[in-house]
This record gives sequence, structure tokens and C-alpha cells, in this order.
Amino acid sequence: MNLVDKRIEALRAEAQSRKIDTLMVLTAENRYYLSGYTGEDTQFDESAGALFISADKLILATDSRYNLQAESEAPLYEVICYREGLPTKIPEILKILGTKTLGFEGARLSVYQHNQIKEKLDSAMMTVELIAADDLFEPLRVIKAEQEIKLMKDALELAETVFTDFINTICPGMTEYDAAWTMEKNMREAGAQSLAFPTITASGPNSALPHAVPGNRAFQTGEPILFDWGARLNEYCSDISRTVIIGQPDATFKKVYRTVRDAQQMAIEAIKSGVSSKAVDNIARSHIENQGFKGKFGHGLGHGVGIAIHEAPRLSPLKDTSLQTGMVVTVEPGIYLSEWGGVRIENMVVVRDEGAEVLNRLDTELICLSA
Repeated sequence: MNLVDKRIEALRAEAQSRKIDTLMVLTAENRYYLSGYTGEDTQFDESAGALFISADKLILATDSRYNLQAESEAPLYEVICYREGLPTKIPEILKILGTKTLGFEGARLSVYQHNQIKEKLDSAMMTVELIAADDLFEPLRVIKAEQEIKLMKDALELAETVFTDFINTICPGMTEYDAAWTMEKNMREAGAQSLAFPTITASGPNSALPHAVPGNRAFQTGEPILFDWGARLNEYCSDISRTVIIGQPDATFKKVYRTVRDAQQMAIEAIKSGVSSKAVDNIARSHIENQGFKGKFGHGLGHGVGIAIHEAPRLSPLKDTSLQTGMVVTVEPGIYLSEWGGVRIENMVVVRDEGAEVLNRLDTELICLSA
């Protein structure tokens, strides 16, 4: 039995325990995870299709743009092609499956789409209970198989290699935009399927914005230059941040950088199976606060990575999760000082029984570039 078969079998068992006889899968990442189908939704209100999983049948519904692709990539599924949109075809599909309860991803199905489906079912005089089953779908991709971890490691190696080659070209006067574009181009030329997310390059005061958008600001000597980038390769993502400097750091830079690096190391050393995600976040956050930077680390410590760039679990003060072997998370503490700038260092780690396995090869020592 291959990975997809095992995933479907586990999902069916969980659905049966919830008394849901059919599941409708709309999220692109979950569609791929459960079928191998890579059709991309071009925007939120446009879909490349849906999976319908019942106790004994598998259907992939899509339109003519993706019909042949679906048949090739998802051999376990019967492919049904719709012409007038998915809601119009749903009554026919649910009749084939004998559906009485339809579980769906509430995070993906809009109110408009939900109403459309209800209207089509009512017009067909079908009684089907629609159930938001996010608590069933959310744990799907949390534990990674070793094959998945290998794919993420490959994506990370590509991203790190590109960065290692690129930093030799950084110089005063280079703009954030030009640096980001060069990174993106080099990742694609190195074989990346796509970017895992838009590359962040932020310098000086802009680096105090955790999700800064690269602009025309030129790099200057002695200021923080923050990079956050990742590659998607074979459907899996990598995510990494580093902060560098042109020239030599002053006392402020040294203290901020050392504090962030130590906080990351302390958090990584605390990670192992059974540990609280909130407790790991608190270790890094408390260290940063104790060094005099209370309120300067606003975001969570990390997040899961996989087919999507942001997955469960979260390392944050807001939601507690017991970390389990096979989870892959980022550990990315930061300190952000308005008008000065920010420092963030991010690694990807695998939770193991005995501790954390760091997937990165790129060191976290401060990189000081020649002016």
C-alpha cells in the first residue's frame, strides 16, 4: 500500500467515526496529499476541482482544463468532468455515492459556494447534511513521512545553495528589490518548481517589518539586511531566514543578533516529542524579554511546513500542541526595533523522540560582508 492509499484509508476511518459518509476535499494541498493531483487554483473563487471520498468510492471532479491531467496524476480516482461549475455537478456525484452527510473544509468553502451547493441540492430534491469538518482535515498533514522530510530537505538545500552563492554579490547600493529578484531568478534557474512564498529582502529600518515588501531602498554599510526565502521543489516547501551586515556590527547589532541566535538555540534544544509547543515558544520569548527586548518579538516562534508554507502545528503563545515525532517546524525568533531595524534567524527542524533534527546546513553565525 502506497502513501496515498494509507492516507485515504486513515481519513475514511476517521470520517466513519464521525458518522460522515462522504468527504469533499477542495484545498489544493489536501487534494494533492490525498490523490497526487497537482491542479492549481488560480484564485480563491476558482477551483481546479474537488475530491469526493466515500467508504468505497473515489471521485475527482474537475473541468476540461484539467481533465487529462487529473486522469494521469490521480489513477485511484474516477474523474468526472463538469461544464457549468462544481456546484451544478454535485447532486449527480452525491447520488452516485449515496451521500447523506457531506463533510467539507470550512476554511476553504465560501458562504457563496456553500449556498450554491445547497440550492443545487434543494433543486434536485436531495437531503444531504453539510458538515464543516475542519477538525478532521486539519491534522491530515501534520506528521510527515520520511519521504516527505527528504523532499523538504532537498528544497531547503536548493534555497541555501542559492543564497550562499548570492551573498558574495551583495554590496552597498544594491536595492532590496534587485536582491529579491536575483534570489528568485537564481532559485528558478537552480531547478525550483516555484517560490515557496514571495522573497522578503529588507534593509535598515525596513527590516523591523517582519513581512516587509522589497522596495527601492539601497543597502548601506553597518545596518541589518534581513532575508526570508524558500523554494518549492517536488510540491514541498522550504523556509529560511538570515540577517547579514555589510561591514562590522556595532554594539546594538551584536547584542540583538546574539540574543536572537541564543533564543533560537535554546528553543531548538527544548524540542522533542511530547513537549508543549507553547512551552518552546516561551523559552525563546522569555530569553528575548530578559535581555531587555520585551514587546519586540511580536510573532509566533514558528510554524509547520510541508506542501503549504504554513501548516500545523504552530509554535506560539496562542495555541498549545503536544509536539510529536515527524512534525516539521520552523524556529524563527526575531527582534524588531522601529527606526533601527530587525534581526530574524530561521531554521527548519524535525521533531524526533530524542530531540530536534535541524535540516539546515547554513550556519547561523553572523555573516559580515565586505563593504
